Order: sequence, then C-alpha cells, then structure tokens
Amino acid sequence: MDLVAFAHRVQSASPRPVVGQVLRVTGGLIHARIDGAALGESCRVILPDSELLAEVVGFEGAIVWLAPIGSMQGLLPGCLVYRTGSALQVPVGACLLGQVLDGFGRPLNGEVLPDCEERPCADAPPSALFRHRVTEPVATGLRVIDGLLTCGKGQRVGIFGEAGGGKSTLLGQLVRGTSVDVVVVALVGERGREVRDFLEHQMDPQTRNRTVLVVATSDRPPLERVRAAMTATTIAEWFRDQGQHVLLVVDSMTRHARALREVGLAAGEVPGRGGFPPSVMAELPRLLERAGPGDERKGPGMITAFYTILVEGEGDPVAEEMRSILDGHIILSPRLAASGQYPAIDVLASRSRLMSVVATPEHCEKASRLRALLHRYEDVRFLVEVGEYKPGSDAEADEALAKIEEIRKFLKQGERDVMPFSSVVTWLNQIV
Repeated sequence: MDLVAFAHRVQSASPRPVVGQVLRVTGGLIHARIDGAALGESCRVILPDSELLAEVVGFEGAIVWLAPIGSMQGLLPGCLVYRTGSALQVPVGACLLGQVLDGFGRPLNGEVLPDCEERPCADAPPSALFRHRVTEPVATGLRVIDGLLTCGKGQRVGIFGEAGGGKSTLLGQLVRGTSVDVVVVALVGERGREVRDFLEHQMDPQTRNRTVLVVATSDRPPLERVRAAMTATTIAEWFRDQGQHVLLVVDSMTRHARALREVGLAAGEVPGRGGFPPSVMAELPRLLERAGPGDERKGPGMITAFYTILVEGEGDPVAEEMRSILDGHIILSPRLAASGQYPAIDVLASRSRLMSVVATPEHCEKASRLRALLHRYEDVRFLVEVGEYKPGSDAEADEALAKIEEIRKFLKQGERDVMPFSSVVTWLNQIV
C-alpha cells in the first residue's frame, strides 16, 4: 500500500460527524436520536457490514423516524446515523432510455449509469397560470379510445378495474401504440415475474429503446414502492422540460396509496376511511398534478398520463379520489372480459372530459350517436335474448340491433393491432 497516497487521502477527506444513533425499530420504521434532521432528508445508517439509506418521515423532538430504503437485516441498537443534508435525488436524462430502474432510479442489472443529471424526487407541479392548454388529440392506436374516448396531449386518465380485468394488456397496447417521443412506465407493487413478462411480451425492441421502466415489486419496502411512482414522474418531467411529448404510465396507484398508508400508519398517523390516514389523500393530488401540460415558458413539452386503479367495491376511497382529480376515466368490465372482448372497456361508463375540446364537432357527434345506439341495445338486450322483442316497434332499437355486430367489431381489437387515428374516425363515420 502506498502510505503517502493513503495519508494524503485521509488529510483531504471531509469528516462526517456522527450526529445520531439508532434507538429501536417499530413497525418497519427506525427510531433514532438525531439533531437537526429535516423532514424528507436522507440519512445513512451504518450497519456492521454495510450501510443502509433511510429517509426522515417524521419526528418527535430529537427522536426521528426513518423509513429504510432496503433491508434492515443486521441492524442493531446503537448503530450510527449520518445526515446527508439533502433530500433524495434521482438520475434523469436521455441516458436512462432503455434502462430498467428500481424505485430510486438505480439500474436493476447492477450496471453503472453514464453521467446523468440529478433532480429531487419530490418536486412542485408547473404553475397553474402558465401551463399549456390541452388542445390536440393524441393517437393511442386503440379504436375504442381514439374513436369514443378521445384523449388530448397532456391529459391524465385513470383506468379503473378489478384484478385480472385486462389492465396489463391494455397498458401494453397503449405503450406500443401511442404516438409519443418517450415512454416512462412505473410498475408499483407488481409481482416479480410480471416485470420480465412486461419487458419481453408487451414491448418490442423499438418501444424498449424509447422507454424507461421503473420497478418496485411487492416485496420491496413501502418507501421504495412510494418512490417508484415519484421517480417515474420526475424522469418524465425532465423529458417534458426538453420539449418532448411523454407517455407516463403508473400501474398501479392503488398499490402506491397502500404503500403510503403503510408509511403513515407506522409513523403514528390516525387511520381514516378505508384505513387510509389523511396524508395519503393529500399526497395523491400532489403527485398527479405534476403530470399533464408543461410550463409554456419552458417549451412545448407535455406528459400524457395513464394511471391504473384497482377498484375494491363500492365506496373505494382511493378510486373516488382518483376519479375526482383526473381528466377522464376508463372503466374495465369483467363481463366484457369474460365474453372475450378486449380491450374490455365499458364505453357507456367511461368518459374523457376533454374529448369535446380535442376532437372535431363532427367526430364528437358520431361518437355520441354510437354511444346512443349502444345504450339502446343494452336496453332491449334482455328482451331479445328471451324472444320478447318485436322488430318494428322501436326504430332506434331496430337500428341498434342491425348495427351491433359492426359496433362490436369496432370495439374489439387484437393485442398487436394498431390503427391510425384517421382510419378510426373514418370507420366510426361508416358505422353511424
């Protein structure tokens, strides 16, 4: 060993003063005595054989509650804690394209990222006064969405459905078919086996090269599952600030909310409706408002976002909160899925709040007419099935029955089938 070089390194090193130590672990949180630690600040906990990164999520006097980022295996009372003096930073930039990252922006394959910028994981949304207006349609390649639930560049849409209702398949179609510059996908709380399935089955090589995938599987600590959606949003914001159109997909916001609940309850918050503490309902709009149109002073960038929500019966507080914040909702129907219609979107229950803004009046009129025919068919479907309907008694019902097979053909689409927006509108005109 070169002792001269070693002595030089020791002399030039910045000392890291010990500012605290671990007292106990309760409910997945580390309780430590630390002076001056700020909420959201990152700290390093020194284990016997390694280091553990943790984040300040609460405090009571000099006792600070730390949510660990990683496994606490080997943690002992009295372990030393160092403050970093800053909040969590995540890498951003074009260097991330094609990468698969964990909830904190670190490559899952263990490779070292090339030089990237860093940004705080928690950031403020663009100013409401300077955001672009949503005025242009975005082509998703899906007939049922482009034709009847037309979305705009910068719109935020929720996909609501039960477990196993076809959300993953629909997301794969959106990722492959939507006309955007960059795709950022967050898989929050997913099964481990589904990550590789999504990479190899839902994305082709061309899509993979323009995609950043952020993954926090169900076995990861709750803070990492919380940060996955925030990290994906931060990465999408960087591309938006470069003037690009970004597709942001988060699957699912329900698991994100559950992870927030775990952290909140462990920190001593009082549970409210559905067991969710008040902080969860405060955090959801903070995250969702970061997506959407960008600041016009920074360029023309947009984030078009799709969020999946697992609906857990009537009165689901997370589903109700998401529905009230987002710019539209797509409802997946178990009945349609069971009948083999994919995507299994219940058109009559779904809405795009911005369709009247981004689609032409003629397009909106034709979409409204098809909805009316579909609604009339549902009214008389039972009578037809039991043989009680008499043709000629209702002109609109007769038209709906005559066109229902063509409507079903329009609504049903193969997993790898992508249709241009103009062709969708043309077909819609031919039907109605």
